[in-house]
Amino acid sequence: MEVTAAAGANSEASKSSTKLADDFDNFLALLTTQLQFQDPLDPMDSSQFTEQLVSFTQVEQSIATNKNLENLISQTQTAAISDAVNYLGTEITVETDRAGLRDGKAKWEYGLQSNSDETKIIVQDSKGKVVYEGIGENKAGLHEFIWDAPEGTPDGIYKLSLQAESANGSEVQTAIYSKGVVESIETLNGQAHLSVNGILTPTTEIQAVNTVKKPDPDAEDAS
Repeated sequence: MEVTAAAGANSEASKSSTKLADDFDNFLALLTTQLQFQDPLDPMDSSQFTEQLVSFTQVEQSIATNKNLENLISQTQTAAISDAVNYLGTEITVETDRAGLRDGKAKWEYGLQSNSDETKIIVQDSKGKVVYEGIGENKAGLHEFIWDAPEGTPDGIYKLSLQAESANGSEVQTAIYSKGVVESIETLNGQAHLSVNGILTPTTEIQAVNTVKKPDPDAEDAS
């Protein structure tokens, strides 16, 4: 599992803080030199130094605020990843027409807004080649479709599409969902994503979660 932290030694706020410290050291060295060699009869205007010191203080406060924000983001991301761990080994449903083929099976769920006269199911590989055509359910509601791929079909991402028409020839509105078991957790752009049969999806797009029954080793031993 890959974990990405926003805060740390390499954060932008830390880099800015280091640069500010270097700039402030240079400022103090220059100020000391100027004070040593100033004309006693025409001393330098202290208000200029005061304004510069105020500017340094304001920048320092901004950097401190950015550090706090980075720490907050990091904590939020860590909490999101910790929560995502609970999905490992569960079957989730995501609103996408693509599903990963594992052990010769790919699983979808599709919905029909109204009854159709005929529902045609089409499965395509990543290159757009049709690898399956069949007839699905025609009643309104949700229906599960599991594609048992022919032997030798390579694992990968496959796309499901539907062609559904009512008895009068009008198009029936459809929705397609992918189903699969969460295999791992990854971070992408600082957001926790679940790897489901080779497909990365953010946790915010989960439509449903189902527990997967694991085989009973005692039952296997008894058999």
